[in-house]
Amino acid sequence: MAISRAQMMKELLPGLNALFGTEYDTYENEHVDTYEMESSDRAFEEEVQLSGFGAAPVKSEGSAIAYDTAQEVFTARYNHDTVALGYSITEEAVEDNLYDSLSARYTKALARAMASTKQTKAAYPLNNGFQGGAFTSGDGKNLFAEGTTNGHPLVTGGVNSNTPSTQADLNETSLEQAVIDIAAFTDQRGLKIAARPKRLIVPAANMFVATRVLESDKRAGTADNDVNALRTNGSIPDGWRVNHYLTDTDSWYIITDVPNGMKGFNRTPLQTSMDGDFDTGNVRYKARERYSFGVSDPLGIYGSSGA
Repeated sequence: MAISRAQMMKELLPGLNALFGTEYDTYENEHVDTYEMESSDRAFEEEVQLSGFGAAPVKSEGSAIAYDTAQEVFTARYNHDTVALGYSITEEAVEDNLYDSLSARYTKALARAMASTKQTKAAYPLNNGFQGGAFTSGDGKNLFAEGTTNGHPLVTGGVNSNTPSTQADLNETSLEQAVIDIAAFTDQRGLKIAARPKRLIVPAANMFVATRVLESDKRAGTADNDVNALRTNGSIPDGWRVNHYLTDTDSWYIITDVPNGMKGFNRTPLQTSMDGDFDTGNVRYKARERYSFGVSDPLGIYGSSGA
C-alpha cells in the first residue's frame, strides 16, 4: 500500500516545527570484526575441510617408508539470502507535503532498515551457536561445542572444544583459560596448530568489563599488585569490539587467526532503484542486497554464553 496523505496529515499543514524519527544513526558494519568477507558470483558457496596427515613415524633402517592417506572431512555451505524492502508514495502526498522531500527522508529510513537486518543476520550464528541453538557448523555440531560427546569431532576420534567446559562470565580467569584452550587446538589428525586469539567481541553490556580486563596495567578487581598478564603478553592483540546485535548480555567471543573461520559472502551489493506507475502516479522505491554469513572452520572462533 502506498504512503498517502492520510498517513502524513501534519506535513500538509503550516506550523510544523520539526520532523523526527528517521534521522537516527545506525550501528553499521559491525560484522567486519567477526567475519572475513569475500565476494561471490555463484548461487551458493561451499568450502571443504581436509584432514591432512598424522604425525610422521620413525623409520627403521632398511624398512619401507610408511604412507598415509588424507580425506575430505565436511563441507560448509553458504546459501545467499536475498534481502529486500521498498515503499511507495502517492503523487498527491509528494505534491502537497510542505516541509521536506519525502523520498529523501524515507530513503534514509529504508537504508537503516536494510543495515539493521544485515547486522542481525550476521549476529545470528553467535546468538544461536550454543548447545540447543539452531545454528550448527559443517560438522553438524553447534558452532560452540565442547566435550567428548558434543565437541567438534576429529577423524582421529578426538574432539576440539571452542567453548568452556563450564560457561563463564567474562573476567580475567575465564579469558586466560580461553587463551589456553585456543593454544590446545589441533587439526583433524591431532597435530597441534599454532592458533592464537585476535580480538574479543562483546555485547554492549560487557564493554566496561572488557576495558578493565584488557586495558588495566595491573590485575583488574584484585588487591594484588601483579601485572595484567593478558595485556603484558599481548594475548588479544586486536583488543575488543562491541557488537550491539548480540542478544545474550553476558556472552563473549574471541576471533582467532585460524584461516577460513567465520566467513561472509557478498553476492550482490546493496542496490536501490525507483520507478513511477503511469496509471496511479505513485512512486515506488526499493533496496535489495544478497549475502550470507556462516563458518567454515569452527576453530576460527571461541565463545562463552556466560555463567
